[in-house]
This record gives sequence, C-alpha cells and structure tokens, in this order.
Amino acid sequence: MNQDRLPPLPESQWSAAQRETADEIIKGPRGGLIEPFIPLLRSPELCTHAQRMGEYLRYRSAIGLRLSELAILVTARHWSQEVEWAIHAPIAIREGVSDAIVHAIGLNQAPPFVQADEQLVYDFSVQSLVDKRVSDDTWTKALALLGEQGAVDLMGIVGYYTMLSVVMNASRTPAPAGAKMPLPPL
Repeated sequence: MNQDRLPPLPESQWSAAQRETADEIIKGPRGGLIEPFIPLLRSPELCTHAQRMGEYLRYRSAIGLRLSELAILVTARHWSQEVEWAIHAPIAIREGVSDAIVHAIGLNQAPPFVQADEQLVYDFSVQSLVDKRVSDDTWTKALALLGEQGAVDLMGIVGYYTMLSVVMNASRTPAPAGAKMPLPPL
C-alpha cells in the first residue's frame, strides 16, 4: 500500500474545532478516534456530521446490527475498502452473519444465503452500488420486509459507507495493524 496521505495528527496540533470533534467521537460509542475519522478530522464540521450520521446508521438503524453489518461488507467489497472490511467483517460474524457469507462477499462471489432478509439486503446493496438503482422487485421486497424507514436506512448505510470508502481510498488510510480478517485481493 502507498503511504497514508492523511495520517493521524498529533493532538498538540489540533485546532479547537478538531479537539471538540475528536472529543465527541472519543466519548461516543466508538470510544476512540479511529479510522475513518482520522482523515476526516482535517474538516472538523464534516467530520462531526459524518460521525453523527454513522453513529445512527451503525448502532441504531431500523434494520438492526446484523443486516447493517452485511450492507457495510457489501459496500466495503465494492470499493475494495480494507479499513471498513477489517473493522466490520468480525463484527458481522459476531452479529450472526455466517463465515461462509462473509468469505464469499470478500471474494466477490455469490454468498450462500439461507435467510431471506440477508439475501434482500445483499441484493439491494449490490443493485445500489453496481446498477446504481434498485429494481422494482427488490424495492417491493424491501418495503415488505424492512418498511419504509428500514429501506431508507439501508440506502443511508450504503451511501454513508460509500462516502467513507472514497475518503479512505483517496487518502490511502491503511487497515488497522494486525487485522484479523483482511480484505482478500481480487
């Protein structure tokens, strides 16, 4: 990997706005200033809004953690985003997504879904990213299974993690050292 373009800033160099943003992240459910907020800290207001949106989408979305983590993995694979994959693959497994599904997504292969809700979230996410639209059939299934708020939250998750992927890919943010589940190369 090439050199990190926006590595961590020493706390002694933080502006007042950066310190306020970092403190909010550290005191929140993440418990620390982690990727993707390290590069985003260069724009404190953007970072604040991004982390608040992410806090909702990651921890309190209408679709729950298991399905949120699945959508995050689909998005991370689409963008070949190593940081998000390294963080979220173990969480997805902990939340009940099977090892086989995580492995297949990592290899960009069709996952062996058993649960209809996981197949739906996968289809919705892939269509959003690859086709840049969601089919009528998938949309109808999403409304029936997730409701309107769930469908909107799913769109938000895919969009939010796309933004984070673009930020970290452009800034070359490295995956956490010693990642237990690195993203397989394609």
